[in-house]
Amino acid sequence: MSEQTRFARDYAEVAEIRARHPERIRELAQARARRPVLPPDGRLMVIAADHPARGANGVGSRPMAMANRTELLDRLRVALANPGVDGLLGSADVIEDLLLLGALEGKVVFGSMNRGGLQGATFELDDRFTGYDAQAIEDMHLDGGKFLTRIALDDAGTLPTLTASADAISELAARRLIALVEPFWSSRVDGRVVHDLSAEGVVKSINVAQALGRTTAWTWLKIPVVDDMERVMESTTLPTLLLGGDPATSPEETFATWRKALALPSVRGLTVGRTLLYPPDDDVAAAVQTAVSLVR
Repeated sequence: MSEQTRFARDYAEVAEIRARHPERIRELAQARARRPVLPPDGRLMVIAADHPARGANGVGSRPMAMANRTELLDRLRVALANPGVDGLLGSADVIEDLLLLGALEGKVVFGSMNRGGLQGATFELDDRFTGYDAQAIEDMHLDGGKFLTRIALDDAGTLPTLTASADAISELAARRLIALVEPFWSSRVDGRVVHDLSAEGVVKSINVAQALGRTTAWTWLKIPVVDDMERVMESTTLPTLLLGGDPATSPEETFATWRKALALPSVRGLTVGRTLLYPPDDDVAAAVQTAVSLVR
């Protein structure tokens, strides 16, 4: 590897490259070793790390757990070093740091597209596309784009979010790139956005999301694990990844629900961030290995 494209050795060098040689980010992206999205076993284990980009730094009882960037990157590097982890879902800042550190070689990478719906904002449900667009995802040699599509009948911000989501699906499909859609049936309760996590609520969100765009040939879903997942998965034929969310139960209970849901048709694997990156005992490697063992 040339001097211009070698990887950073540490975080100080990442900062130096960003200041003096920002062009190296694009060079590394275009030279990055890639692989087919689905491995031979047809299963995917993806680590998610786009939460801070919309002000969501909390994990359980730790409200600022994800705020320390170098600590987050340390945890991500541990997770990505596991050969059973297929890739990363992240915002541009996180992806570019990991590119500079050489942590994304041979991995599947999804770029996070809409981070404008800041957590707790009055405009949270008008979730503007402030991150990657389809052209940037193609230019950076990523494998697809992910976006949050919250559907709230009591908030007018839903309509522009739906329109932007449909456009993103169409633009990604035109480039033969995956659109990973994360839908929720949402509402405001006492000024706070909450999601309907009943089977009926998740099914309704899937029904709307999977019909967006000029084609669904490249659309995948990212949905929560809820009660009656068998009924939920009967509502779609699209490839689906299960999301982890902010852990509300013990790791043992969480892993048990994932294990059951992973056996259902159309479910291809997991996209998990906080549950694995910030487990109660802070043993990232062990938490990731447990999740890998469930997926494959």
